[in-house]
Amino acid sequence: MSKHFHRRNLPHLYFSDGIYFLTSRLKNSIPAEKLEQLRNETKNNSDQKQKRLFKKYDALMDSGEYGEKYLKINECAEIVKTTLHYTDGKDYKLICYCIMPNHFHMVFELLQNNKGISKIMQSIKRISARDCNKILNRSEAFWQDESFDRWVRDEKELYFVIRYVLLNPVNAGLVDDWKDWKYSY
Repeated sequence: MSKHFHRRNLPHLYFSDGIYFLTSRLKNSIPAEKLEQLRNETKNNSDQKQKRLFKKYDALMDSGEYGEKYLKINECAEIVKTTLHYTDGKDYKLICYCIMPNHFHMVFELLQNNKGISKIMQSIKRISARDCNKILNRSEAFWQDESFDRWVRDEKELYFVIRYVLLNPVNAGLVDDWKDWKYSY
């Protein structure tokens, strides 16, 4: 198992195998001043506080108060869905996902000889952005540059991550039962 660490705004720890939880959001789905507040809160905090701050971050996206909600458009959500499934069985085994109006969560297990999380995400975001922008008749940036990713450490964490992903539309008040959300897997 090889390991790679780098940091932009968020820390990224990538292994060549394992299970990952990933969140990617549309460009400008959270205002810069709100992100700055969260960054200030995350400085020098424990892992437990970090988890609470992630929930605040996700609540900002789920609120629907900010930015565009292009993934609420069925054609765009279908493009993201198709793109997530495209490399299933090639680079990763898709465990679950949820496509929300302005972001998506996914959980997957890296397969042997995968091209790496950075390249996988670049591909997903590049292809889905290109195709969604065609539908929307626009050419601006579609996705936020950086995604949130977390290596899932054990079965217990995997259970809670899957639960979190599938219940996201329920917690956001979009449906009463996760099975009713069209863009969950």
